[in-house]
Amino acid sequence: MGYMYKYLDVDLSSGKIHEKKLDLELAEKYIGGKGLGAKILYDELKPGIDPLSPENIILFMTGPLSGTSVVTSGRWCIVTKSPHTGIFLDSHIGGKFGYRLKRAGYDYVLVRGKAESPCYLHVSSEKLEILPADDIWGKGTFETEEILKEKHPKSEVASIGSAGENLVTYANVMTDKSHMAGRGGSGAVMGSKNLKAIVADGSMQIDAVNDNFKELTKVFREKVRENPGVQHRHEIGTMMWVNMSNEGGFLPTRNYQSGVFENAESISGENMIENFTYAHRACYNCLIACGKANKWKEGKYAGLDVEGPEYETTALLGSNCGIDDLAAVAKASQVCDDLGIDTISAGATISFAMECAEKGYLKQDDVANLKFGNAEAILQMLELIAKRKGIGEIFAKGSKVAASEIGRDSLDFAIQVKGNELAGVEPRGSWGMALAYSTSDRGACHQRCWTPGAELRGDLKRFSFEGVPEFVKESQDERATCFSLVLCDFLPFNVPEMVEMLNSATGFSYTPESYLTVGERIWNLTRKFNVREGITVEDDILPKRFYKDIMPEGDAKGLSVDKARFETAKIEYYKLRGWDAQGIPKEEKLNHLEL
Repeated sequence: MGYMYKYLDVDLSSGKIHEKKLDLELAEKYIGGKGLGAKILYDELKPGIDPLSPENIILFMTGPLSGTSVVTSGRWCIVTKSPHTGIFLDSHIGGKFGYRLKRAGYDYVLVRGKAESPCYLHVSSEKLEILPADDIWGKGTFETEEILKEKHPKSEVASIGSAGENLVTYANVMTDKSHMAGRGGSGAVMGSKNLKAIVADGSMQIDAVNDNFKELTKVFREKVRENPGVQHRHEIGTMMWVNMSNEGGFLPTRNYQSGVFENAESISGENMIENFTYAHRACYNCLIACGKANKWKEGKYAGLDVEGPEYETTALLGSNCGIDDLAAVAKASQVCDDLGIDTISAGATISFAMECAEKGYLKQDDVANLKFGNAEAILQMLELIAKRKGIGEIFAKGSKVAASEIGRDSLDFAIQVKGNELAGVEPRGSWGMALAYSTSDRGACHQRCWTPGAELRGDLKRFSFEGVPEFVKESQDERATCFSLVLCDFLPFNVPEMVEMLNSATGFSYTPESYLTVGERIWNLTRKFNVREGITVEDDILPKRFYKDIMPEGDAKGLSVDKARFETAKIEYYKLRGWDAQGIPKEEKLNHLEL
């Protein structure tokens, strides 16, 4: 059946939980996950509401393929209005929680209002409860998960740490101690509602409509297993990109002052695998197993045993902060996970603070030697930010808001788009990502479109916008549909085979064309939401650093992003989307997409 045909509407203000029927008409138009969540968010929220007010809602979404035999079907997502950017947010996460939520009998959970005191939500196929969380409020995500799993055996837990409780705007939601809905501050939304965690357990069967579904997924599974890219990702994980990015000249270094880090090898995936990795880790029903369990037996962090760090974490908390000790990066990652804070925004915000301090823009006594290369300063900053103490208060809302307080020209090197900090690709070394970052529906994001691979392969011409608008638009549409299924960003598939599996699971009659149209519909809907919240053409832009500062070394040496050509590419992108010159979807496009 694909779907469980029902969802939960939880009002924390009244303490009431209502079980409701899934709207199948909407499900067919938006599939699930990101798409259905975007539609619900758009319809439920009034324009201009405070993301941290009881008026905001937060959605814990699965999709029709979640928990099925399709490879990587353990993923799920959170949809809400972001407190970090003030616009649309969908944040995706792996592990086993999504599978358990689906097996509890629900396609998604909608949470509204605010509880009078700390609580957690228990969702199972046997009972639905809002339970007190006073005893776990103030605890880290690791201990919280242990306590709740002991209370509720065979369950999975999604929880927040002190960053979410203290409304740090880029606080995340953690599960499995190593998987997070990182970007945009969904953890702060939970914190604003006094919601410490959701516990999910259930054993209901998830069936497909057609009998051939399992055979289709079996054939697909073997194809994925034999894929060379999957094998490489299994061997080294996302950390394969450290050396590749550095060699390509787009590894963020010292707050994006460069795209080349002189000690990249020491924090590389190759170094990690050879010296520290002892096991591969996988989410539910995933044979890629890109997670890497690492342990350090000696040195300052002797005994440190963690899953990760991942590439984006290493780029932002490593090279971008001038750190060349992989153990220090792993430790910072672990601290972020327990505090419940996004490693990307944390790393970018701290590197911004380091540059401000080195320029003399920042006067503070809380952190000794706040400068590039000081790993201890990062750990101190993380604690202060999560607790919003001292200098941490300035940076608890990210680099854009901090820059508005610090002043001078600091906004020029606060590396963010629409308030969301950039991920692990320097756009002067990857011009395709310049357009992808600037047009992403949740602020700067690497998951809506990833151009570096195409640029390094020669599918896109480097340091050019030739063909980029088409590539970005098509990637964004396709990813929007994939994230509605909900499946992993790393899963290789072609659209026709995915359409066949989706139709077999749900009984729908998608064609490859109508499948991609769903993604285009979703992308235009999130644009409508963001325009409604005040986003304009002026917000689809990069920080000034990338236009005015020349790259000092690497493949992009002597270059900056050509702003005139960037603006031309952006207008071409708008035209391909059916938007006007102000980036607003035209009426005929909305009518065509039934919006």
